Amino acid sequence: MSWVFAILLVLLLAAGCFFIVLGSLGLVKLSEFFKRLHAPTKASTLGVGCVLAASLGYHALNGTDPQPRELLITAFLFITAPISAHLMAKAALSLHMAERPPQPDTDAANDTSREAS
Repeated sequence: MSWVFAILLVLLLAAGCFFIVLGSLGLVKLSEFFKRLHAPTKASTLGVGCVLAASLGYHALNGTDPQPRELLITAFLFITAPISAHLMAKAALSLHMAERPPQPDTDAANDTSREAS
């Protein structure tokens, strides 16, 4: 394997890891349900796709056939992630999640309970 292709695979893995971490942080840090739904479905799907593309590229450059599990993971990921996000968004819209008041911040609630004691 050429060092140029190795560097490209490393860059693809680094981009995939970046998007996976970005999607995870978005899930934890964003405030609303719809924002939290958007981060992992978009960024993490792209990140896992980059990691799987790097795996396919590695096997292709080594002369081995890509494993069926890698192709199946890719297919199921790109099929199920948008469908599940769509169903969760429809469920949240039917529950009128956008009209509900925001939940109190857990850190602020803990600070006020400590001050009262």
